[in-house]
Amino acid sequence: MGDHERNGVLLTDEVRELVALMKDSDIAEVLIERGDAKLHLKRTTPAAPAPVTVPVYSAPPMAGVQPVVAPAVAAAPVVAPQDAEEAQPVSGLAVTAPMVGTFYGSPSPKDPPYVRVGDEVRPGDVLGIIEAMKIMNEIECEVHGRVAQVLVQSSQPVEYGQTLMVIEPL
Repeated sequence: MGDHERNGVLLTDEVRELVALMKDSDIAEVLIERGDAKLHLKRTTPAAPAPVTVPVYSAPPMAGVQPVVAPAVAAAPVVAPQDAEEAQPVSGLAVTAPMVGTFYGSPSPKDPPYVRVGDEVRPGDVLGIIEAMKIMNEIECEVHGRVAQVLVQSSQPVEYGQTLMVIEPL
């Protein structure tokens, strides 16, 4: 008797070799009979995976900039939350949230903020980050100016169109 046959039965290693041969060749079917034992291997074509439909969403423009005008006497001034009692009305450009998410004013809690009140900013400077669905979206400055007010705190949830900060053009 050979090493690969015991009482007419195929060994596991021999079956593995046959499967590997079928996998590496164009052989579609193998039938082996040894004594009372039969082994029938047949290649089937795998079912085609179901097509995956991915919804396409159009994103709103990144950092929206809208003019903020000094308020009239009857209107309430735009105030920073921490300096509400001392705040003066400010004119400038409002940097608004381009999406709903969580605003972060620095790359990590240990790092200094991207901008502070009084900082000079230029187009392309990162003003903050909004996290939406585990994706970090940088909010970039679109004008040359000075940060007049920061109206949101780091880790604060923000709504689409909410004013994040005011920049006075230079």
